[in-house]
Amino acid sequence: MAGGRACGKATILTLMNLDLLKGWKARLLDYRTSGDATGDKTGGVVGDASAAFHELEGGPAADGAAPGYSREEKRFLMELARRAAQEAVRNGNLPPIDEQTVPVRLREKKGCFVTLTQGGALRGCIGHILPLAPLFRAVMENARSAALHDSRFEPVRASELAGLEFEISVLTEPRPLEFSSPEDLLNKLRPRQDGVVLKVGGRASTFLPQVWEQLPRREEFLNRLAMKAGGAPGDWRKPGAAVSIYQVVAFKEADS
Repeated sequence: MAGGRACGKATILTLMNLDLLKGWKARLLDYRTSGDATGDKTGGVVGDASAAFHELEGGPAADGAAPGYSREEKRFLMELARRAAQEAVRNGNLPPIDEQTVPVRLREKKGCFVTLTQGGALRGCIGHILPLAPLFRAVMENARSAALHDSRFEPVRASELAGLEFEISVLTEPRPLEFSSPEDLLNKLRPRQDGVVLKVGGRASTFLPQVWEQLPRREEFLNRLAMKAGGAPGDWRKPGAAVSIYQVVAFKEADS
């Protein structure tokens, strides 16, 4: 800071913007002034600070954020998802599992999605928004459905199984987002933090928070969400449109 001005202003503003977008937490590491080195603090001094920015375990910080899961719990779910997809593709069934071998936290009812990609391209994504089943069971069922029943794709073939990459998203329970106008809605949405459920004209659709990576502009995000529900791009602006938001803990095989 010189003469009340910050050196590297553009860099600082960029970091602050990233902090807001990604929901990072800041932690001050140290703060010193030139007076600490010279011992003379009677005149002007130059101040320097160092800070660390980080995400909470499991994803961006947010009110009502889902709790993180241990590496062992993630590995258990990921292995279960892969086994379920393999069995479903090969014989249409889910693998047997003794519930007593399932970690206690993974028996809690949770909404979840299982996403399949192949070479970076989406190959299937199916899930439950609401906590309808124990998490381990929801992961198995959604892995099977993502492999065989995503209407956007042909069913996964056995020859593709080895090349599939899995991602599991565990959801908080959606809560209504109050807004007074379309512009107010745009201002209240948090890119990369909020999953969004849009209900309009008797139809509903959702995008996980990860979709913000492909659609970072709020208006385009909602336009595409309205189209996913079978409507026109601007239907989210219509009177009666309702929005709920949720957060996720998302992890891939590399994280487990």
